[in-house]
Amino acid sequence: MSGAEATEAAEALHAHLGGGITTVCRCWSVTRAEGEVLGFTDHDESLSFDGISFRANTGLTAKALVQGTGLSVDNTEALGALMSEAITEEDLQAGRYDGAEVRAWMVNWTDPSARLLLFRGTIGEVSRSNGAFEAELRGLTETLNQPQGRVYQPQCSAVLGDGMCRFDLTAPGYAAEVPAEAVDDGRVFRFEGMDEFDLRWFERGRLRVLTGESAGLVGIIKNDTLSNSGRVVELWQKLPGQIAAGDIVRLEAGCDKREETCRLRFDNFLNFRGFPHIPGEDWLMSYPKRSGQNEGGSKFGSRLFAGLGGTLDG
Repeated sequence: MSGAEATEAAEALHAHLGGGITTVCRCWSVTRAEGEVLGFTDHDESLSFDGISFRANTGLTAKALVQGTGLSVDNTEALGALMSEAITEEDLQAGRYDGAEVRAWMVNWTDPSARLLLFRGTIGEVSRSNGAFEAELRGLTETLNQPQGRVYQPQCSAVLGDGMCRFDLTAPGYAAEVPAEAVDDGRVFRFEGMDEFDLRWFERGRLRVLTGESAGLVGIIKNDTLSNSGRVVELWQKLPGQIAAGDIVRLEAGCDKREETCRLRFDNFLNFRGFPHIPGEDWLMSYPKRSGQNEGGSKFGSRLFAGLGGTLDG
């Protein structure tokens, strides 16, 4: 909806509220990370607008919305019953709603074109008990509470394949989509063959589930070993969903954040986001000495020049 259309819809709702007798309800949409959009309403009949079907009788209600001026964070909470046709405990436990975008409207249910967007934000902390859930909803200004800026450290601060790294993980040789031959407790995956990839090639990489009941889940790889029977990949944490043998998973190469790895394995040193020449803690704790070179120049430059066969005296 464009800005002009939103203004027109809000004016129509304002005119309706001024009429004395109102027919309003609230609607919510939840957009998960993989793109699936769910709609809910506290009206007794389903509604539809903006290409979203808002289902009634889902057991979802909302508390009062707390809004403020300035940079204060708008917040509210959503309460609901865990229902198989709406929000399930398995999906919540699997993290499918972590960080999902939420929008809330006040709508004239006799004319859904008359509506006002009251809230837009993301799902925060979710708690579950006795067959119900309670989700904290955080406004857009919540992102201002997150630490920003770069970290000055020898290792790279980017995530392999993200906007800072810019490495293309779809390049040949850096990922594989294969069926899991066996899965132990959602944490250890066994594959036949796959000896074309070096030992520990996928360590620190990601395992993405592409098919099956747990499609969309992602785990970080802890160990990647080879044996005569095939390849064994172990995750740091158990994936919460049900993963069966035969489900297709995608294994992505890992990065240990060192500049040697970035340069030699990925040929991506121009995008390296670390500072490999920062002095270490031993250098910071050292004390002045009379011996050695004390000309006030760069210690790294001195070592580099000496390594090339030169001398500081020319």
